Amino acid sequence: MKRKLYISLIILAAAGSCKKQLDQQPVSALATINFYTNNNDFLQAVNGVYSLLKSYPEQALFLGEMRSDNINAVSDGNRDWDGINNFSPNITTVGFISNAWKNNFNGIYNANNVLDALASKSDVIGNADLVTRYNAEVRFLRAFYYFQLVRLFGPVPVIDKPLLPPAVNQVARSAVKDVYALIIDDLNYAAAHLPNSYSGPDVGRATAYAAKGLLGLVYLTRSGPGYSIDGPGLASNEYDKALALFNDIIGSNQYSFLNDYSSIFSYSNENNKEVIFDVQYASGINGAGFPSHLVPVAYWTSLGISNSYGNGYGSSTFGITKSLKNAYTTNVTSGTDSRYAFSVATTYTKSPFIKKYIDITKKGTSGTDWPINFIVLRYTDILLMKAECILNGAAGTQAEVDSIVNLVRTRAGVNALSNVNLLTLLEERRREFTGEGLRWNDLVREGAVVTAINTWIAYDALTKVNKMIPDYVLYPVPATEIQAKPDLYTQNNSYY
Repeated sequence: MKRKLYISLIILAAAGSCKKQLDQQPVSALATINFYTNNNDFLQAVNGVYSLLKSYPEQALFLGEMRSDNINAVSDGNRDWDGINNFSPNITTVGFISNAWKNNFNGIYNANNVLDALASKSDVIGNADLVTRYNAEVRFLRAFYYFQLVRLFGPVPVIDKPLLPPAVNQVARSAVKDVYALIIDDLNYAAAHLPNSYSGPDVGRATAYAAKGLLGLVYLTRSGPGYSIDGPGLASNEYDKALALFNDIIGSNQYSFLNDYSSIFSYSNENNKEVIFDVQYASGINGAGFPSHLVPVAYWTSLGISNSYGNGYGSSTFGITKSLKNAYTTNVTSGTDSRYAFSVATTYTKSPFIKKYIDITKKGTSGTDWPINFIVLRYTDILLMKAECILNGAAGTQAEVDSIVNLVRTRAGVNALSNVNLLTLLEERRREFTGEGLRWNDLVREGAVVTAINTWIAYDALTKVNKMIPDYVLYPVPATEIQAKPDLYTQNNSYY
């Protein structure tokens, strides 16, 4: 899919990259009344909806991994991530936050315009099955962008049709339950109408199982606690719904558990049997910047490699926490966890940092040109979320939970456990998904985030990090959005 999809993105979305994600031009800016004249026009437009996925790794790493107890960044000045890492109440103008709001809504804007065009002009495609697939792909992506917004900001405006800016400025934030209604409707449609798999250049597009996996995660997230805010958790107790979707994926035999952890992330093994959905990148066409995001510039210069492979943040460091380092030795009585050596650079003279996606032999022309995909959802995650559902009361046994967790631990080269509970499962997920941007959302949906963050602050003896409070489950609405239409939005609690 890489070449076919991203050549279109260069044309439609100017999807180059810099030290921060560009404010990408929505594809619908080109979607004039005369644009949709044949199938290729629609193909490019659908690809343009995918284009905003390019910003997802930045959100996952700087708003997820950085916010969690996995990273303790040390800046060499006033850096945007300081307030994110330190739980500052004054981060309404931080670029990572405003970019996340803007890029996800640009994706929704693109999706709505393509869906509108499909409703009125799809006869030029000449293939009813392809029209259905395009609708399903775009609705999957719209749900994906809205799910990101709900997890980051809570209530957001629900916009399900093309609107011009003056009309958008009249749409208030909707309650989270109403945003979820759109997400679930879109994902059910996608799951029912997307193909189970693709071949050739279409590999990498959303499948029915990607839709089911995301929908399962939506139900799992909705089932989490509410923290007395209108956040991603609704205490909905939909664990059985999530479990049914995960079991469907497991029983499909479309995916499998790879025996070698490092092979999941190999540059020569992309779109492998672990990958259910990922963001596609290709060097020279649409290179990735995420492998360098959490890697200090000094690391490259220590290897004699140009600092253009750095992230542009000077001498700042992104060390893993003492808490994370300790997690790789907790509950290990035999063996050495192979995931630690693969995911974390430990031989560098500074503090250990996440280098999971770095393969120096495969580097592109710069730190924003890595030819490696970013995995959003993989089979091991499905297995462990199944165990999470069972531990939360869905149908299943303790033996099933232990079997899943020990399958993962055996691959990592560490001893088996028995009577796994939710806290043990969260720690196993922490080790398994280090650097994949999942830790923060895991803690939030299991009601563990306040305790975990404050425990980390004490364990690492940090003085610069503010106490975690439930309001910080959400990020603030960006100041630019608050100011655009005074009194339309109310800021999230505890931010100013």
